[in-house]
Amino acid sequence: MRRSWWPLAAITLGNFMLLIDVTIVNTALPQVARGLDASFSSLQWVMDIYALALAALLMVAGSAADLFGRRRLYLVGLAVFAVSSLVCGLAPDAGVLIAARAVQGAGAAAMFATNTPLLMATYSGRDRGIAFGVWGGTSGAAAAIGPVLGGVLTEYVDWRAIFLVNLPLTAIAVWITMRSIDESRGVPGVRIDWPGAASFTVCAGALTYGLMRGGEEGWADPGTVIALVAAAIALLAFVAAERGKRQPLLDLGLLRRPTFAVLMAAALLLQAAAFPYLTYAGLWLQSVLGMSPVQAGLAVTPMAGVSLVVGAAGGRLLDRVAPGRALGGGLLLVGAGALVNAAMVTPDTDWTAFVPGLALAGLGIGMAMPVLVSAALGSAPPERAGMASGAVNTFRQLGYALGIAVLGTVFATRVRDVVDGSGTVPARAAGQAAEAISGGHADAVVAAAPPARADAARTLVHESFAAGLDRICVIAGVAALAAGLLVLAVVRGGPGGTAPKPSAEKAPAEPVHI
Repeated sequence: MRRSWWPLAAITLGNFMLLIDVTIVNTALPQVARGLDASFSSLQWVMDIYALALAALLMVAGSAADLFGRRRLYLVGLAVFAVSSLVCGLAPDAGVLIAARAVQGAGAAAMFATNTPLLMATYSGRDRGIAFGVWGGTSGAAAAIGPVLGGVLTEYVDWRAIFLVNLPLTAIAVWITMRSIDESRGVPGVRIDWPGAASFTVCAGALTYGLMRGGEEGWADPGTVIALVAAAIALLAFVAAERGKRQPLLDLGLLRRPTFAVLMAAALLLQAAAFPYLTYAGLWLQSVLGMSPVQAGLAVTPMAGVSLVVGAAGGRLLDRVAPGRALGGGLLLVGAGALVNAAMVTPDTDWTAFVPGLALAGLGIGMAMPVLVSAALGSAPPERAGMASGAVNTFRQLGYALGIAVLGTVFATRVRDVVDGSGTVPARAAGQAAEAISGGHADAVVAAAPPARADAARTLVHESFAAGLDRICVIAGVAALAAGLLVLAVVRGGPGGTAPKPSAEKAPAEPVHI
């Protein structure tokens, strides 16, 4: 390898790790549930808190990188990511795992926020195009490899290995970074918008907590009400903090541009509709259908595989299509894929029922993701390009976090309704049975049933889980379809962007990744 490509190796390695940790956990969830005796809500937080921390801290991490140095913050992010991964791998209970995942998300935010600026500062001309091509391809590969790698490590080593594998990789990335990457900063006078960062973080966290608690304890529960009210107050505080500020975390004037506002909504809904339901599909594949972690990982790869191929092979074609059409059409395909999944999954189907819908959704993701950031950049003034890029990535990760919360709440509620109405489980035990089914302990429900009722209990597991998957796939599909129609109606412009397309020197193409 030429010496000039060592910085690319360090940056893409860190990017690969932070993105793969979004999906690598999916196939390990049943083993995490059994190993730590984790509840359904705990499993939700294991998935959600990482994306939530990443979303909440991404924009402020970008400001910190400009102020303190991008190389320095990238190294700090790697160190935080490594230590928190070690704690995840050694976690004695679900509470420690969730807390460590939050810290891991903070480290990932520092890494993610510095990826693009470091590449921009390190490479120029033709080398820059090559660097972003490799970086983008690696990002797409992370989405495809994550479930399979998680399955291999879980099945042949242990679920803890999905976190511990980060330790040697971060050590390599730190060593290469220190030897090959020079320090760079943003323009002088950059300040961190602490009030905006704090209020945005509180709003996102309280909203996610309120949505999860509402599904578990009821919407009239005092804790639920307090969390949702806190989220609303924090949102008002964020608006007040950003209004009129010279260096805001997010220029609210951008949201008064219809195209930019719709693109942010599209980023959120695309991520919420395309990926979170795979978490519950993974539980279905293993705890209900009895597939191994590796088999479950392979079963959900059609989406990532097709999206990677379409995003890579269709790049030149998409570059000649108006971004609104590519993004809107992609969202419509994502919605159609989710609805196909809803129609195909029944209590009697096997894993192959998910393949057509996943492939269709993957086609939509491959169309939509590559143009999302470039469209956002085209809809913002040139001096706000960095803010626009940070905002669209923040809304994407926030969409994933909120999607896990909303769909998880709907899924658990639907499973509980089916169990309550079945008459198979005594009323006093129906709640515990529903919680066990939702949380990946379906075998425990069958084992606890009297021998004469074992077949009925097994049927109940299949029926309730299929009903839950059907409901969340319908919601995801409708959300994506609505977002696609909104984009097609609002986002205009010629091929390559809503405004003249930024050059490769200023705005690289967006890779396909979760």
